[in-house]
Amino acid sequence: MLVLWYGGLFFQTFFLHRYAAHQTYEMSRTTEKVFYFLTWIFQGSSYLSAYGYGIMHRIHHAYADTEKDPHSPKYDRSLFKMMWKTRQIYQEINHQEVEVEEKFLVNVPQWKKFDVFASSMLSRTFWGLSYITFFYFFATAWWQWLLVPVAILMAPIHGAIINWFAHIYGYVNFKVKDTSKNFLPFDFLMLGESYHNNHHKRSNNPNFGVKWHEIDPTYLVMRVLHALKVIRIKKLKAS
Repeated sequence: MLVLWYGGLFFQTFFLHRYAAHQTYEMSRTTEKVFYFLTWIFQGSSYLSAYGYGIMHRIHHAYADTEKDPHSPKYDRSLFKMMWKTRQIYQEINHQEVEVEEKFLVNVPQWKKFDVFASSMLSRTFWGLSYITFFYFFATAWWQWLLVPVAILMAPIHGAIINWFAHIYGYVNFKVKDTSKNFLPFDFLMLGESYHNNHHKRSNNPNFGVKWHEIDPTYLVMRVLHALKVIRIKKLKAS
């Protein structure tokens, strides 16, 4: 469960969020495809497309906490209703069933053939059965089976924690036009995603931490990958 939690979360924040949505770094097309594959491996049954996620997240930033926001506690009565609405909007964007403003499409990565495979019911069923099989052989107590739905729905759960709780609970470092908050002062749970208020203020900054205690684990990994020339972190423009 720890591997699924932090592995899936890493590729969601590193690849889908900081690359697909915000383009905070660059990499070769070959490396990009490697990260597509690794995202599928670690997200498994809850795989999210870089194209669908990237566009939806850009819309979220543009219309945060308004009626056009794909997910906002201000306009959704419950966490589950918000998750369901988010799923529907994501599917419409990913399947190109809805018209999207041109500005949200700029440089968003897309690998159609792989997304069709990784998002297919066959792929999701394969991963779901794999998790159940693993639990069958290695679970040592009945309550551990309660974690199976968490394993299957890992990516939506990651998104819901930030999109719901980080807009209701926490503290703020910056005054912004929305309700985004820093959910945790030290983000041991979400690999830097909990510094949501910081991110909404400085969305193109690859480092989500600001204060000394706001350590961003994903950014530290990015620095290593940058040093190894796997990726190239973009320089921030002077404001």
